[in-house]
Amino acid sequence: MTVATPTPSKLSIGTIQMDVPVILAPMAGITNTAFRRLCREYGAGLYVSEMITSRALVERTPESLRLIQHHESETPRSIQLYGVDPATVAEAVTFLVAEDRADHIDLNFGCPVPKVTRKGGGAALPWKRDLFRDIVERAAAAAGSIPLTVKMRMGIDAEHLTYIEAAKAAEGAGAAAVALHGRTANQFYSGHAQWDAIGALKEQVTSIPILGNGDIWSAEDAIRMMEQTGCDGVVVGRGCLGRPWLFGDLAAAFRARRGELTAAEARAAQTHPALGGVATALRRHAELLVEFFGGEERACRDIRKHIAWYFKGYPVGAETRRSLALVESLAQMDDILATLDAEAPYPGADAEGPRGRAGSAKKTALPDGWLNSRVLSSVEGTELSGAELDTSGG
Repeated sequence: MTVATPTPSKLSIGTIQMDVPVILAPMAGITNTAFRRLCREYGAGLYVSEMITSRALVERTPESLRLIQHHESETPRSIQLYGVDPATVAEAVTFLVAEDRADHIDLNFGCPVPKVTRKGGGAALPWKRDLFRDIVERAAAAAGSIPLTVKMRMGIDAEHLTYIEAAKAAEGAGAAAVALHGRTANQFYSGHAQWDAIGALKEQVTSIPILGNGDIWSAEDAIRMMEQTGCDGVVVGRGCLGRPWLFGDLAAAFRARRGELTAAEARAAQTHPALGGVATALRRHAELLVEFFGGEERACRDIRKHIAWYFKGYPVGAETRRSLALVESLAQMDDILATLDAEAPYPGADAEGPRGRAGSAKKTALPDGWLNSRVLSSVEGTELSGAELDTSGG
């Protein structure tokens, strides 16, 4: 007898029902309103803001207030917060809820950047199990009916793994989902993400969705991760840099997985843009940045970091790339883009795969004596105030 394979159900994160189980990973200096809007134009998903510091939001700094703004087209509105003090994080969540600024709130416990971890924040924080649970409990209580999720790494290094214990604590504290990046803090973005850890976590935490993150460069990677790990959804970060159409590819692939499209139809829906299509996406991105920043000068500075990602693998010479990286207006950009061969075909594998700086494995910067105990001492609690950095823009 042939047993029918069940059709995968759609992802729900609290009250949010998602047609496509795909989340845009928060990336500092990248996932602002402009980039989120651009990605939405290509496909469905949940698009999270770049990381915003809780203290800055509580203090109502102009930059933090600007970063929590959403365009009217953005639904649901998703914001990621970073913080190390339970009271401050809860106050920031309370503000977002009271002011009706978000439909989903995510807490960052995965940042591996030394200026954060050396103060005990980011990926270092779950080591202190009491502090981690206190933050999640108070934030979830402050969020009320707004789904609150947690994003984390496997731990500090291979000898100091925290992800299963922390995810169970988050589950018990009221989190609506947990996203796991399959790397430790000391790996940064080097090597390969350990998808087996995502599968192990899915086996241990069963009452809330588990989302997988790490090394998703294509729609095929996303499907493969879900099949191998059993995770409920995927979080896409560096794979969409210079490739906002990846979200359309993902939507088609998941529709095929649910039986709504045939495999052939899903393959036909994959985007393989000629150079002219890439130029159109870049130009649209710049236009949205002008609206976000309120002027062309800052928008043109911001788009510079995206140039290499957009044209990865395409026949665009070094001089043209340099010129695009120095534009000061949309008119200048238009003149340069007009010189490209719009019919140059999609270069295949050369345009795909890893993008962004991977870095190399390195010892995680931590406060003195941080690993000596899983419980936060009073001295460490005082010193943690230094981890409340305004890392929103960098």
